[in-house]
Amino acid sequence: MTHRQRISMIVVAVVAALGLASVGANAAAAAPVTRAPAPVAAAAVPSTPVTGTFTDAAGGTGTFTGAFTPTKFVAQNGNLLATGKLTGTMTDSTGTSLGTVNQSVNAPVAIAQATCRVLDLVLGPLHLDLLGLTVDLNQLHLVINAVSGPGNLLGNLLCAIAGLLDPVPSAGALAALLNFLLALLGQL
Repeated sequence: MTHRQRISMIVVAVVAALGLASVGANAAAAAPVTRAPAPVAAAAVPSTPVTGTFTDAAGGTGTFTGAFTPTKFVAQNGNLLATGKLTGTMTDSTGTSLGTVNQSVNAPVAIAQATCRVLDLVLGPLHLDLLGLTVDLNQLHLVINAVSGPGNLLGNLLCAIAGLLDPVPSAGALAALLNFLLALLGQL
């Protein structure tokens, strides 16, 4: 695996971990960028697929299929936004291509935590003698992970408790880190 592929995989993992939300499935809802983003080598930055539907002129359901490639991350009003290029094709309900989209957009970045470690317990060999009943246990490794998400009440609660003392990075700090990673990719 080349150095470029490793860096690309790291950025993909970071973006996945942050849960890059590809909002803007409807191309008309994408907000234009007011200032030009810093240029980044497009081939080095991974794209995120974007799909969605819209109501076409005939009242049917059309589709949008494309990709979003981030070029810069910004913090705006305490929220993290990905600035980048949205490209794709709009197709009406009859399958006719209505045209292509190629414009700069801002997309919100959602920070998602899928699991959190609650307990990692390793016990060495045990020998118990309980009134004539002997129990020998070689080694025990108990790992309990809480899965957070919609409908996971206990997982959400335990992740919140487990992360109470963890520092929460600001949107500005996350934007700076992600811009640093994009700059590294641009140098490849």
